[in-house]
Amino acid sequence: MELEEKPKYGEPRKYDPTFKGPLHNRGCTDIVCCIFFILAILAYFAVGILAWSQGDPRKVIYPTDSRGQFCGHAGTPLEKKPFLFYFNIMKCASPMVLLEFQCPTTQMCVDKCPDKFMTLAKAYYSQKDFDYYKNFCKEGVTNKMGVPEILKQGLCPAMLTPSVPFTRRCFPALGKKGGVITVGNISHFDDGSGKIREAKDLVDGVKNATVVIEARQVVMKIFEDYTQSWYWILLGLVIAMLTSLLFIVLLRFLAGIMVWVMIVLVILVIGYGIFHCYMEYAALKGEPGANVTLQELGFQTDFSVYLQIRQTWLAFMIILAIVDVIIILLLIFLRKRILIAIALIKEASKAIGHVMSSLFYPLFTFFLLAVVIAYWAVTAVFLSTSNQPVYKVFNESVCSHSRATCEPANYSTSLMKVECPDSECLFAFYGGETVYHKYLIGLQFYNVFLFFWCANFVTALGQMTLAGAFASYYWAFVKPDDMPKCPVFSSLGRSLRYHTGTLAFGSLILSIIQIIRVLLEYLDHKLKGAHNKCTKFMLCCLKCCFWCLEKFVKFLNRNAYIMTAIYGKNFCSSARDAFLLLMRNMIRVAVLDKVTDFLLFLGKLLIVGLVAVFAFFFFSGRVKAFENTAPNLHYYWVPIITVAIGSYLIAHGFFSVYSMCVDTLFLCFCEDLERNDGSAARPYYMSPSLREILWKNQAEDSEGDQAKPQD
Repeated sequence: MELEEKPKYGEPRKYDPTFKGPLHNRGCTDIVCCIFFILAILAYFAVGILAWSQGDPRKVIYPTDSRGQFCGHAGTPLEKKPFLFYFNIMKCASPMVLLEFQCPTTQMCVDKCPDKFMTLAKAYYSQKDFDYYKNFCKEGVTNKMGVPEILKQGLCPAMLTPSVPFTRRCFPALGKKGGVITVGNISHFDDGSGKIREAKDLVDGVKNATVVIEARQVVMKIFEDYTQSWYWILLGLVIAMLTSLLFIVLLRFLAGIMVWVMIVLVILVIGYGIFHCYMEYAALKGEPGANVTLQELGFQTDFSVYLQIRQTWLAFMIILAIVDVIIILLLIFLRKRILIAIALIKEASKAIGHVMSSLFYPLFTFFLLAVVIAYWAVTAVFLSTSNQPVYKVFNESVCSHSRATCEPANYSTSLMKVECPDSECLFAFYGGETVYHKYLIGLQFYNVFLFFWCANFVTALGQMTLAGAFASYYWAFVKPDDMPKCPVFSSLGRSLRYHTGTLAFGSLILSIIQIIRVLLEYLDHKLKGAHNKCTKFMLCCLKCCFWCLEKFVKFLNRNAYIMTAIYGKNFCSSARDAFLLLMRNMIRVAVLDKVTDFLLFLGKLLIVGLVAVFAFFFFSGRVKAFENTAPNLHYYWVPIITVAIGSYLIAHGFFSVYSMCVDTLFLCFCEDLERNDGSAARPYYMSPSLREILWKNQAEDSEGDQAKPQD
């Protein structure tokens, strides 16, 4: 007697007359992971409390003088001195600036930057000039002290140069006159020691000093743009939310028409983008500097410069044209499948019509994600500013204690000062040698990892909640009479009460993969320019592999949560059951599920395109009606990109309800086919229209492998 060969992808589900949808008698799953997740959250709170007690965000906001004091901070003696003044800006030309992020010269807070040329030797003999000069000297300078004594003790700079404030720091007012670099309209000056220096000698010092803060300047300008346009950005996001909600409601009643409208409008919006790029490209013809290439231009902090060269618009035009062609080709090749997918979206619309509260669940997810992001961001800022001020020895002559750590309070009487009389103990950077500071990078890593874990947990909770609600709809024999009164709240309660561990387990696996991808990106950034082609190829392969793995785990987790919501099993069992069920229905998965996702993606793309086009014309001032209404910004692309990204996230949140509904109905349909045969004793739970849709697809693809069920 020959042994029966086991099915390759597991045994199909058997008929069970007691099965009526999501089980109510279930137990807690993945308890160990649940406990581990709770302990991790408690430790996360501990890290936050520790960071908040040690951190000081003022270190990011305000410049710091040589004594570690904040310039311009309210409630301090330096409140009315917001600018940082360098005694000798030319010392900032030292390569050590780029290593230690601090110029080896005395820095002090002043109420305004110097606006005239002056040397200490000349100012000393004029009471008026000397009184002005003392604004840029340390305390304790008097007329009784001689110039050599003042300079020896480092109480005053040897000279002053006309300066302008730049990110709250005083930098020489450099310019050009007849092709020659000038400062204060002159090309040569006395450096205070009797030497005549050229203005160009200041360039390297200014350049190195600004390298450290150039990124901060861009950030500050972006921040200013946000303060000027936040209410308009908020209005754009509200428009995106209302547009998304309108599309979802219209899909509920006019699914077929709305899908075709979305398809046509997406093609038209992208087509208009191509036309606009061409018009901008043609308008720049003959303009001076418009033919400069992106490679020749290099990186510019003012991104509006890129919009003034033709190659930028040509690149935009080519990219949009490629996207448009790809979408059109996909629509042509998938035209038959699109008709079936539209019918499936119609069925999902009926389900959402019976579970209308599901449309508002994304708002709850947004709120939880906002809390997670805010907690992570605040903790990261406090951790990064929890270092202590470190002071080091800076000197001009040879000194054995150069760059050694020192204490400014007693430095004047210390052995270091005796051995190196011309040295100074100046603020260098923020750091620390305590146990807390040694493990600070570990705390930052833990903060990032828990951010991924909590964000994935919130997303997983939303998926399982919606899956349970839509499964209740599907397995209700008489709809909606056999459905629970509040399917979303019932499913949310079951998910949190019984399956917190399962949600934590699935999100933990995904978070580990994501943190590995972050580490690979960090490693690639650190080794850029140093690794050979083999190393570069290996890193590229690893990043590609983990990207694919992340996509697969997301797909598997999503379906595992659906099975857990229905049967109440642990993560591994649910993932196995979902995978085997999908493999037994591989043709349907490949065709229907992905085509439906593609159509929903076009809906998101349409909403983003419409809102982004409106934001572009508003913030760029291209429409005369908005010229006086739009705010004046440094970078008008800042609110446009923010609105576009926010619109996509909002649209994704609303359309994810449809996507989750389609996936849940699909898995339930596959289970229904295995459990029942359509007879009076074992009737299908699916609606006749859904059975006709999916069976037609199966008949076309499997070519009659399975007999059509009887109505």
